[in-house]
Amino acid sequence: MHQIFICSKRKKIETLSKEYPDAEIIDVTSKAAQPWVKFSPFYPHGNIPIPFSEGHYSYSVEGLWQGLKVFKSQDVDSTKFKNQSMKGIKRTVRKLGVVLGHRKGVNSPELLSYLDARRLIYIPSYQYILSHFLQNELRIMKGILRKKDIVLLDYETNTSIENLKKPLSHASLIASFIKSDSF
Repeated sequence: MHQIFICSKRKKIETLSKEYPDAEIIDVTSKAAQPWVKFSPFYPHGNIPIPFSEGHYSYSVEGLWQGLKVFKSQDVDSTKFKNQSMKGIKRTVRKLGVVLGHRKGVNSPELLSYLDARRLIYIPSYQYILSHFLQNELRIMKGILRKKDIVLLDYETNTSIENLKKPLSHASLIASFIKSDSF
């Protein structure tokens, strides 16, 4: 099987085409075309179970991630779970102050560290959409990978769960999922 590379969406296509001349370049961001836009954490698949929150669902992975974020000036924001527009989902330090952690479920008193939240909320939720909503797209991607390398474009290129200095690349989760043959 060929390789999957994670590259910045901000890089010019011409540069990427020179770096990876025989690779298929696939944008998996919220700016991508169909069907690849469905891999964006912002994409409103609907009915994504919110971890540790029986009976609570989010339209998008980003909505549940942002909604469970707790700031110094604001707790859980359940309106983010209902956002279907792929816009206005982010909650920022600039507007809401210091992030205290992520709530371990909608009604939990427990706050998770950033690393624990990645492990217990973000990654399982993203894996949920891969295994429940994106099977056909993953099969297509795997078919491409049998023939050539793939470059996945993401705004974030951090592939290490432990590196907390930068947001985690969801493209790296796609690559891991395909390599693990989890479908």
